Amino acid sequence: MASLADRMRGNGRIAAGLLLNLLVSICIVFLNKWIYVHHGFPNMSLTLVHFVVTWLGLYICQKLDIFAPKSLPPSKLLLLALSFCGFVVFTNLSLQNNTIGTYQLAKAMTTPVIIVIQTLCYKKTFSTKIQLTLIPITLGVILNSYYDVKFNFLGMVFAALGVLVTSLYQVWVGAKQHELQVNSMQLLYYQAPMSSAMLLVAVPFFEPVFGEGGLFGPWSVSALLMVLLSGVIAFMVNLSIYWIIGNTSPVTYNMFGHFKFCITLFGGYVLFKDPLSINQGLGMLCTLFGILAYTHFKLSEQEGSKSKLVQRP
Repeated sequence: MASLADRMRGNGRIAAGLLLNLLVSICIVFLNKWIYVHHGFPNMSLTLVHFVVTWLGLYICQKLDIFAPKSLPPSKLLLLALSFCGFVVFTNLSLQNNTIGTYQLAKAMTTPVIIVIQTLCYKKTFSTKIQLTLIPITLGVILNSYYDVKFNFLGMVFAALGVLVTSLYQVWVGAKQHELQVNSMQLLYYQAPMSSAMLLVAVPFFEPVFGEGGLFGPWSVSALLMVLLSGVIAFMVNLSIYWIIGNTSPVTYNMFGHFKFCITLFGGYVLFKDPLSINQGLGMLCTLFGILAYTHFKLSEQEGSKSKLVQRP
């Protein structure tokens, strides 16, 4: 009976963690878009708030013994911290300048770009099945962008830069975790303050700091509360992703990711009244099909590798 009760409590915690991640992941997209559309808060300044709140949150977590920090040489993290700045800034600029549908679909290009980077730079090989799934993903993104009524060239430039820097960051994070023997929270704990310092130096060159439209400008109380809430939610997104990966299977995490993808697309068209043509809808379905196929083949290959290891005498 005790083991059954323990299992039920464990399943309850996982369900609560998944629900929290669902809410905060969708909320951060819509909240940031709302801040850009209705308050015009500067992009890099918002990113800086996210980094500072994330670092403070991680500091509190390590004080509560949720994870143990590990001493790391700053020189090993410089490039990673810089790419972290780039990926968040460009992703937010893409959200600011594109419809939520285009923003969300552009992010789907991260998988093909990561595969290209790992193939060219790290000599990693991928099966033909995996390579073929890149066709519907890419085709769907092109279809959606081409038929987007609110097509924005600058937005697409930011989306492309966001995808490239995000892909590099994800590849480097995996490599650094392996090289330095740390988990994602330990890495982020040192990376977040370094990225904050970099942005603090960069912000005055690109955005006003004081006065109208500046970080320390005359913002309304509601705008400041929204920005602070956005920072807290950004931290909760990072924390919940780490927790889910540590407590569920890759199947659960990936399938849950597809569910969030669909809800975010739908919510963008409902909340922000973004126009949606039939061809855009086909593009989204095409990309979603490619993502699902990629996940299916990738997980099948992982399960096959595990079973071979188990059978080996």
